[in-house]
Amino acid sequence: MKKIFPFLKKSNRYKHLIGGFLVGFFAFSPLPALYVSAVAASCLELKDKLHDCPWDWIDWLMTVAGGSVSALLWLIF
Repeated sequence: MKKIFPFLKKSNRYKHLIGGFLVGFFAFSPLPALYVSAVAASCLELKDKLHDCPWDWIDWLMTVAGGSVSALLWLIF
């Protein structure tokens, strides 16, 4: 736990995780949840790239991971 919280606080990764979850949850289906979260993650990273920040694959993966969690919830329900 001591390593997880600092990892999530770095570069606002917890916001990427929550945002990916919300975007995927409001897709109302598992496959669109994965697709929409990947598109949202790519758009966020493109925005960063256009503002002269480097592309961060970990932020991208955290957003998609949030969408994956919501897709799993849609599969369960």
